[in-house]
Amino acid sequence: MNYWLLKSEPDVWSIDQQIKSGEKGTDWDGVRNYQAANNLKQMKKGDLCFFYHSNIGKEIVGIVEVIKEAFIDPTDKKKRFVAVKVKFISILPKPITLEKIKKTKALKNLPLIRQSRLSVMPIDTKSWKIILNMGRIKKKKIHA
Repeated sequence: MNYWLLKSEPDVWSIDQQIKSGEKGTDWDGVRNYQAANNLKQMKKGDLCFFYHSNIGKEIVGIVEVIKEAFIDPTDKKKRFVAVKVKFISILPKPITLEKIKKTKALKNLPLIRQSRLSVMPIDTKSWKIILNMGRIKKKKIHA
């Protein structure tokens, strides 16, 4: 299993909207950056992703699971970019701010800090576990 971070502006698509999409999930579409799109192409069914509110809030607020691997993004008229489908798994009892992540020495190499404009990025297993702990998520509950 791999771990990822997906960024969304909460006034465009929020964790609350993700929750409402239920078991059927929703397409994670609209990604138009080639590096982010390549990350979407690497996602596998069952991979877990942190859900990050960007611009407003700047914090990890929940976890979603990839339920459908990369397919042509229906919002891309030129059919060059892909989307994945994700469903809600968990809300973080304690959202983790970007400020707190930056202050955590063990997370200094996260793409979230190094490539702040990237909307889809990998998270290594060690960082995933640190962030779960920071968000007060029980590891057994999220199979990490």
